Amino acid sequence: MASSKLVLVMCFMINAFGIAIGAKFDQEFDITWGDGRAKILNNGDLLTLSLDKISGSGFQSKNEYLFGKIDMQLKLVPGNSAGTVTAYYLSSQGPTHDEIDFEFLGNLSGDPYTLHTNVFGQGKGNREQQFHLWFDPTADFHTYSITWNPQRIIFYVDGTPIREYKNSESMGVSYPKNQPMRIYSSLWNADDWATRGGLVKTDWSQAPFSASYRNFNANACITSSLSSCNSNTTTSTSSSWLNEELDNTSQERLKWVQKNYMVYNYCTDSKRFPQGFPADCLQNS
Repeated sequence: MASSKLVLVMCFMINAFGIAIGAKFDQEFDITWGDGRAKILNNGDLLTLSLDKISGSGFQSKNEYLFGKIDMQLKLVPGNSAGTVTAYYLSSQGPTHDEIDFEFLGNLSGDPYTLHTNVFGQGKGNREQQFHLWFDPTADFHTYSITWNPQRIIFYVDGTPIREYKNSESMGVSYPKNQPMRIYSSLWNADDWATRGGLVKTDWSQAPFSASYRNFNANACITSSLSSCNSNTTTSTSSSWLNEELDNTSQERLKWVQKNYMVYNYCTDSKRFPQGFPADCLQNS
């Protein structure tokens, strides 16, 4: 609770609480690469990325965030998407960067996507958990959310928690808390590793590949030296993410996902960690 109060004070001092509901992509994001392969359509309500043999494409948020609740609806590359990766993540910059990842690893037609998650603190990652999904993520839009506060990071799919990563600084494990992060997304070719460890290559006869985005929402602390906090936005509703944790019902949903749909957990990979699991696994397994 004390750390949440500190964050509130920090937001008043150097940031502003920002609430972007159904925000326009042209107002919130910049297309950063792809030479025309990324497009903002429908009066700013839709963004598409495409990938062909020459290049992929990507975008990033105009704002930087230090804690918050981020939602984005995605519809992934349909059909034979093997070798492609659609990445959607928060990240700072530099060798000691922080990062919170959603990555969607494509697959052959009829085989499930792999949803890859990871958390970096001070440049150290290797905290991967991977999942299959209980629906076809290419048939329609679905909401992928990140809640990031001083105590924990929660990954959600359509409001169902799939992963909770708790702050383990008391165990000597770095946690993202000091570096503001932008939102990034890209569609790119990673057929050297993305599908079955690189055994299945991208079928370029299926190109161009395309992923779509809509309904971006951010309820977050926005880094801006020119901003000041509006007291009307610091209500218990708008800042509820600062103390968000999983209630009993959400804990049961999390267990259901992890029992039925988790396909990799670094905290159970004894071959990878023969000398013992990382310290943060004590409360993040």
